[in-house]
Amino acid sequence: MHLSFPLTFLMSLQHVSLPKKVVTPEDVRHVSILKATGLIEAAIAPALDGSGKYRNARNAVVTRITEAGITEIDRMRTEESRSKLARQL
Repeated sequence: MHLSFPLTFLMSLQHVSLPKKVVTPEDVRHVSILKATGLIEAAIAPALDGSGKYRNARNAVVTRITEAGITEIDRMRTEESRSKLARQL
């Protein structure tokens, strides 16, 4: 999976009230990646069903963007601004 999609999701989190419940499979995957990389704190539903078999988590709750996540958002904004400026030149 390309990391830009979870990072786009990360940027969207700064515009919503936290905690935020996430239920779409794609967004739950983004939360999982962002949590694993330390960019957010989140609770993800257990990925085991009642019989102990693995399944994809069905929901997650994002509780906060970490300092590393804020730094990454700032870095992306800077790169975006540079790209826009370069296109204008």
